[in-house]
Amino acid sequence: MKALLITLLLCLPTFIFTQEIDQKIQQVNKQIEKNKQAQKELEETLENLKLYKIIQDLKAIGLPSNNYIEHSAMALEYAEKHEQAKWVAHIILPDIITGTQLRSNDFRPDPKIKTGTAIEKDYFLKYEGADGKTEYDGFGYDRGHLAPSADFRWSAKALSESYYYSNMSPQLPEFNREGWADLEGTLRSYIFRNPDTQLYIVTGGILKDSLAVIERSINKPSIPEQYFKVALDLKNKRAIGFIIPNQEIEYPLISYAVPVDEVENISGLDFFNGLDESLENRLEASIDQRVWFPEENTGNVPPIFAPSLPKGHFNTVQARRHMGSNKEVTVCGTVVSTRYSRSGNLWLNIDRQFPNQIFSVYIAKKDLVNFDYQADKMLENQKVCFEGKIQEINSTPTIKLRKEEKVRKYDD
Repeated sequence: MKALLITLLLCLPTFIFTQEIDQKIQQVNKQIEKNKQAQKELEETLENLKLYKIIQDLKAIGLPSNNYIEHSAMALEYAEKHEQAKWVAHIILPDIITGTQLRSNDFRPDPKIKTGTAIEKDYFLKYEGADGKTEYDGFGYDRGHLAPSADFRWSAKALSESYYYSNMSPQLPEFNREGWADLEGTLRSYIFRNPDTQLYIVTGGILKDSLAVIERSINKPSIPEQYFKVALDLKNKRAIGFIIPNQEIEYPLISYAVPVDEVENISGLDFFNGLDESLENRLEASIDQRVWFPEENTGNVPPIFAPSLPKGHFNTVQARRHMGSNKEVTVCGTVVSTRYSRSGNLWLNIDRQFPNQIFSVYIAKKDLVNFDYQADKMLENQKVCFEGKIQEINSTPTIKLRKEEKVRKYDD
């Protein structure tokens, strides 16, 4: 017993020292937890400041109307007659590069719309089957985001609010999940290439009285035939617009790129009206495709804006609709490149360069003598209208041109 007591007394300093270490560990752990809480509070404060700044920046740039509501990171004007937003404005921040928030899928009515918004039953019905599984009765349209949730993946609050039905519009699945998604991704990619700036975005459907509606729905949302999106990089003084049909997209996105002015003409909206007027006019009048589509050939140009064409004239995107109709039509566009085949036949590529052409003009070697000028030299880089029957050659809508009289310069 005496020996055991002596052993315990000898170990006592070590025991006391171990207790002190445990206390130190507990203190450090408490400090770490305290720091985590402090960091969390700082991050929440920072997020709220960024959300507040987004709304202030949108107002400073100029919203399309004064009749709008504000959410944490977007502003919108609701069109009650069409049960969707007339337009939605938001900003893509560089924070998307490191954002980690995932889709919340918490679709719900917008509590700020006093007249009420569309609801789930405007897009599909669901039932509990006999086996207990949920069965869906779809109406054929996706709940297409106007301001995409992925643009807010740095903020759980903003991302969640993007699922309000005020931010939804009926989109065909093949459009929403492909062409529209590609457009959204293209604008986010711009931020990845330019992480020192932010993009001001306004999006909406082209709403008009003649639109069809989802007949089996409760509130009868209108089905836009076209959608618009405009983007502004104020820091680098760049802007671009898109007008894109609510259908499967057959052509590259660059084919639907237009100056912001043209989106204003078709939508009736005035974008970025808070800017100095001379700057606004300059930014909205033209686009530099190279900065928005760096992967594209720099010689490509957007198709001529269809509504600006004379009656009975079509742009290169519309040309495919008339392929094989056996009717003579007039197609207008820019001759961006020319090439001769081994047999000496001349090919003119309109709006997009070979091998990504969306419309071509073919002049057989034997018909070149019918032209008083060297067609490849005279027409290259010119806006031209061609008249003829549209055939499919190598999967591309093509006019076979035989006479000079079927060609004329296009006057803007």
